[in-house]
Amino acid sequence: MRFKYLDILIGIFVTVLLVSNVVAVKIFKLGPFSFAGGTILFPLAYIFGDVFTEVYGYKRTRRIIWTGFLANILMAIVFIIVGKLPAASGWQYQSAYEAILGWVPRIVIASIIAYWLGEFTNSFILAKMKIWTKGKWLWTRTIGSTIVGELVDTIVFCLIAFWARIPTGLLITVIISNYLLKVLVEVAFTPLTYFIVGFLKKQEGVDTYDYQTNFTPFNLKDTEYQA
Repeated sequence: MRFKYLDILIGIFVTVLLVSNVVAVKIFKLGPFSFAGGTILFPLAYIFGDVFTEVYGYKRTRRIIWTGFLANILMAIVFIIVGKLPAASGWQYQSAYEAILGWVPRIVIASIIAYWLGEFTNSFILAKMKIWTKGKWLWTRTIGSTIVGELVDTIVFCLIAFWARIPTGLLITVIISNYLLKVLVEVAFTPLTYFIVGFLKKQEGVDTYDYQTNFTPFNLKDTEYQA
């Protein structure tokens, strides 16, 4: 019996990752804070990660993380290849393409590394905390895992994506602003996370505890997207 909603959730999750990488090239300002464009959407990826690990377990989440990882690589390769192809006569937007999508491969490289480290950190901590808390106090592990995972993700991403491209002062502001916003989004979405987790556990008939799980990120052979 296959899960009812897992494939849909994976599709939305990967879409969130890809869109976040494309819009991350823009730095925008709200009040005293400066943000990468992807900050609008990317925190949802960690909420998805929390839901995947809490409901379906670390082993299935590991495959989902790798799916997003490979999708990011494919997007970067396509952008690079298309950017290198000669522009057609009369098409005057090559410079615009390179200014926006030409920067995306660097953003994607930063995202790939930061995403991989951050998501696996987030999923590992949540899975371990679920065992320690015996499934109680969901909010402690969704927020706790995000505090660590997003810290890793934000620092690594911003340093790779923006180092030497924006002033150091702005870089520090972006790191702090993005990190605080991501954690606040996780906190604000906690009631919704509770609802989604409860709904999926009931509908899918699963509530996974990773008691015997091998937590290496590279062990993919023992998991299927099935109940």
